[in-house]
Amino acid sequence: MEFGEFRVADPQAMHELGMRVAHDLRAGDLLILTGVLGAGKTTFTRGLGEALGVRGPVTSPTFVLARTHPSLAGGPSLVHVDAYRLSSPVELDDLDIDYANSVVVVEWGRGMVDDVSESWLDIEIDRPEGAVVDEADDDLIEERRVRIHGVGPRWEN
Repeated sequence: MEFGEFRVADPQAMHELGMRVAHDLRAGDLLILTGVLGAGKTTFTRGLGEALGVRGPVTSPTFVLARTHPSLAGGPSLVHVDAYRLSSPVELDDLDIDYANSVVVVEWGRGMVDDVSESWLDIEIDRPEGAVVDEADDDLIEERRVRIHGVGPRWEN
């Protein structure tokens, strides 16, 4: 999958983008998700989990800080972290996450992982202020803009 900027029309498309990204992931990969509340970070992570074949359901780890979803397909586990309430990288380190053998997704993790890994995917999801109505279906559509950028040697190519 090529990285860059994507327009995502709805939650299903966000889920599918997560599935597409998952095909390039392996144990030891770290993803940092940034976006306002309701931007689609957890929906994206559900797509990752489905494509990785992990035990679910993948839900927001807001109140438990981190959830581990073991693989049902012999691949790496998915560790889903919500760093919103963490005040420092030390607190993230205290969660004792198995980075080497898992795919780790950290919501609100920007600035928290510089000492954890030399490589990560930085994924930023922008949600517009307003909403657009699809008059044919009379459905509310809130298009998202998703930017995926690789940081470090793992993502150089």
